[in-house]
Amino acid sequence: MGYHYLNKLFTPKSIAVFGASTNPDSVGSRILENLRKGQFGGELYPVNPKHESINGSKCYASIDEIGKIIGLAVIVTPAATIPNILRQCGDHGIKNAVVISAGFAESGTTGKKLERELHEVAKQYGIHVVGPNSLGIMRPAAKLNATFSKNQARPGKLALVSQSGAICTAILDWAEAKHIGFSTVVSIGEATDVGFGEVLNYLSMDPQTSSIIVYVEGVRNARSFMSGLRVAARMKPVVVIKAGRHEVGSKAAISHSGALVGRDDVFEAALDRAGVVRASNITQLLSTVNILSTGLRANYDRLAILTNAGGPAVMAADRSQDMNIIVPDLAPETMKQLNKVLPGNWSKGNPVDILGDANPERYAQAIKITLEDSNTDGLLILLTPQAMTSPTDVAKQVIKATAKTSKPVLACWMGDWLVGEARKLLDKAAIPSFRTPESAIEAFAHLATFRRNQKLLLQVPSSLQEDKKPDVEGARLIIESVLADGRHTLGTVESKAILAAFRIPVIQATLTHSPTEALIAAESAGFPVAMKINALNLTHKSDSGGVRLDIPNAHAVRNVYKEMIESVRQKEPDADIKGITVEHMYRSTSSRELLVGVSRDTVFGPVITFGMGGTAVEIHRDTVVALPPLNGYMINKMIAKTRVSKMLKKFRHLPAIDHKALKKVLLRISEMVCELPEIIEAEINPLIADQHGVIAVDARFHVNYAPVTGLKYDHMAIHPYPVDYVRSLQLPDGTDIIIRPIRPEDGAMEQQFVRNLSKESRYMRFMQALQELTPEMLVRFTQIDYDREMCFIATTIIDDQEVELGVSRYFITPDGDSCEFALVTADEWQGKGLGFLLMKTLMRSARDKGLATIDGEVLSNNTGMLRLMKRLGFDIKKDAQDFSIVNVRRRL
Repeated sequence: MGYHYLNKLFTPKSIAVFGASTNPDSVGSRILENLRKGQFGGELYPVNPKHESINGSKCYASIDEIGKIIGLAVIVTPAATIPNILRQCGDHGIKNAVVISAGFAESGTTGKKLERELHEVAKQYGIHVVGPNSLGIMRPAAKLNATFSKNQARPGKLALVSQSGAICTAILDWAEAKHIGFSTVVSIGEATDVGFGEVLNYLSMDPQTSSIIVYVEGVRNARSFMSGLRVAARMKPVVVIKAGRHEVGSKAAISHSGALVGRDDVFEAALDRAGVVRASNITQLLSTVNILSTGLRANYDRLAILTNAGGPAVMAADRSQDMNIIVPDLAPETMKQLNKVLPGNWSKGNPVDILGDANPERYAQAIKITLEDSNTDGLLILLTPQAMTSPTDVAKQVIKATAKTSKPVLACWMGDWLVGEARKLLDKAAIPSFRTPESAIEAFAHLATFRRNQKLLLQVPSSLQEDKKPDVEGARLIIESVLADGRHTLGTVESKAILAAFRIPVIQATLTHSPTEALIAAESAGFPVAMKINALNLTHKSDSGGVRLDIPNAHAVRNVYKEMIESVRQKEPDADIKGITVEHMYRSTSSRELLVGVSRDTVFGPVITFGMGGTAVEIHRDTVVALPPLNGYMINKMIAKTRVSKMLKKFRHLPAIDHKALKKVLLRISEMVCELPEIIEAEINPLIADQHGVIAVDARFHVNYAPVTGLKYDHMAIHPYPVDYVRSLQLPDGTDIIIRPIRPEDGAMEQQFVRNLSKESRYMRFMQALQELTPEMLVRFTQIDYDREMCFIATTIIDDQEVELGVSRYFITPDGDSCEFALVTADEWQGKGLGFLLMKTLMRSARDKGLATIDGEVLSNNTGMLRLMKRLGFDIKKDAQDFSIVNVRRRL
C-alpha cells in the first residue's frame, strides 16, 4: 500500500512495554508474553522501575535507559501516570502508542480530566494513540500481537475494529475454530486520538485487508466516523454491529466507552449513507464474518437453494423473503438437466429438493447443474442427516463440485454429532458453513446488500439545487431577529416565512391580536378559514383547543377567537399566547396529510424526517429518517421505506399525488438544513399533498446560535458537494472551461485523461511508471471525501463531449494544519495558464478550510512545474535525502 501515517503503528521495528511485570496474571506480563509467543521480530524493551529483569530479559527503569529508537509504546500503567509517560515518549521521538489502561472518561470527572490531558500531550508531540481502555492491536502477518488476549490470531484478509476488547476476544476465539484469519485487529477503546475514522481510512488502502467488521458502542466524531466508513465501503465490504440500540443498552455503552450514543434510527440512516451493512446481533455478525473471510462476493441477490429435506428449504425461503433475497425460478435448460438426473418426484423448482435418500453423487450432479444457471447468483446447500445420508461424503463432493465456481456457495449441515466431521472439512476448504438455514440466508443477504449499497455511495448531493435559488440570507435574518429578541421558538408566521424563503409552498397566515383583526384577516384570506392559537411554548395546539377549522363566515370568526383564547388559557395556563393566526382553509378531496421534520441527533447532527402526518403521528409511527444532504435518488428511497408511500400512488378513488412536488420540498428542506446551522428543530405538519402539488399548512421552528467554527457545513456529519467552487472561466486563448470539484461519475473521464497523458507526464505526476489507474486508484481519486481532501478538474466541451484538461488535488495531513497537493494538465493544454488556475482554486479551497500550509514534491527535472511553483510564491528546497526530488511549500 502507499504510505499511510498509521503504517508504522502496525509495523513497528521495536516495542517498549511500560508496566511489564513478573506477575504472570498481570496485563503487562500477558502482553509481553504475547509479543514473544507471536515471534515479534523486532526488539522488545520491558519498562518497569520495580524490576531489573523479566523472564530473563533486562527490564528498564525508564525510557531514558533504553537509549534506542522505539517504534511503538504499549502502556499498561495506572491511568494517573500515563500523561507523563506519554510526554517522555514524545521527548524520545516515539510517534505511536497503545494505551491499555482504563480509568479515563468512562470512570467520571477525574478520568475525563486525565483523558483531556492525554489527548493534549498526544497532539503536542504528534503521537498516534490507540486507546485508552484498549485490548491492544494485532497485525498477524507482521507477527505483532500487542494485546492481553489469550488468542494468537492467524493471518488472513479480514480486519476487526472494535470498541470492546471482550468482543474482540470472543470473535478471535470463534474464528480460530473456523480457521478464519485476520489482517488486523484493533481495539480502539475510548478512541481519544486514533478512532474509527482513522483506522478505517488505513484499512481501506491496506492490500492485506479484503473486508472489515466493526463493533460500535458510541461515536465521538461523527464526521470522521462517516468519512472512514464511506472511504472503506467504496473499496471493500464493511459490516457494522452496534450495541445500545435501546435506552438501557445506550446507558451501558456510555459508561463503558465514554463515547456519545445517539438515536438508533439515526445510526441506521448513517450506515445506510455510508454504504455499509449492519448486523443486528452477534449471530448475524459471526455469520457474515464466516462468508466475508472467504473473499466471496455476490453480483446480485438471486439465490438457489438445494436440499435433501423440504422443511429446512421452506425456512430458508421464508428468511430469504424477510431479507429481500430473491429465490428465482430456474432456467428451462436447468430444469431439463435436473429432470435427467433426479428422481421423478423431486420438487421441480427452486428450492431444489433432491429428496431424503440423496447420495453424494446426486448432490454433486445437482450442484453442478444449478451453479450453471444464469438466473442465480449464489447457492445454498442444505443437508439433514437422514438414514441414507452420508454428511462427510457429501461435504467432500461439495468441495470438489464447487472448486471452480465464482459464485458464492454456502453450506448448512443441520444437526451436531453426525455432521461435525463434515463441518470441519467445509471450514478447511473455506466454504462458509452454518448451523441454521436462517443464518446462512442472513450472511448471503449481507453480501448482496453490500453490492446494492455501492449505488448509494455514488450519490454526491449538493448543498443547493441548481434551479431557483432560495433566499438564504433572508431566512437567516428572520432567525437572527428571533434570537436577538431572546426567543428560540418561531411563531407560525415566522416559520412559514422561512419555508417561503426556501421556495416551499405555504398557506399564508396572518397573526391577529383581537377579534376584529381576525375578522379583517378572514375577509382578506377568503372563507372558509382556519384559526390557530399562536403560543410559542405550546407544541400540540389542537390538544388544548387551539385549532379550529372550516370557519364559514364573519360572524363565527369573532366568537371562535374568544372561545379559543378562553379554552387555551383554561387548559394551558402557562401558555405564552401571542395572538391567533388566520389563514384560508385548504380544501382537497384527494389530499394526504404528511409530515416533514428536522431534528438534531447528539452524534450525527441534523436529521430529516418524513412520514405520515396529522394529529395521530405518534400513534401511526410511520416515519423514516435520513442524513442530509439529500438528492432525488435518496429521497425516492426514503419515501419508499414508509407505509404511507403506498397511499401516495393511485389508490382506489384517489389519484396519485404530485410526486415531483413532494420530492422538491424534501430537497428544499435538505438545502435549509445545510445552509442554516441555527435550525435545531423544524416540523411541517401537515404537509398536504394531492395531484396538484404540495402545500405546508402548519409549521414550527426551534433555533439557536450556531457554534462559531469558521467552517461551512461543520454542523453536518456528511459534507455536501461543494457547489460554491464550480466556476466558469476562459483561458487566454479564448477557450471556455469549467473548474469544479470532482464527482464519482467522472471516473471514466478521469481514466481516459490519465491514459492520454504522455509517458513523461504520467511519470512526473505519479513518480512511477504507470499506464493507467488501477480500479482501486480510480475509486480513491473520484469518490472523495470533501472533508478530508479536495480535487478540482478543469473541463471543456469538445465534439459535444465533456473532456478533462487537468486536475489538482490535496490531502489534509494528520496534523490537520497542512495539506499535500498534486497537479497535472494534459500535454496539449500545458503552457496555457491552466495549471495556474487549478492551483489558485486549490489554494483558495485549502485556505477556506483553515489550513496553514500547502506542501508538495516535484521531480527536480520537472522545470515547468518548478516555474509555476515559483510564480505562485512557493518556497523551493531540494530534498535532503533524495536529490531527484524538490520539496515545495507555501503558507496560505
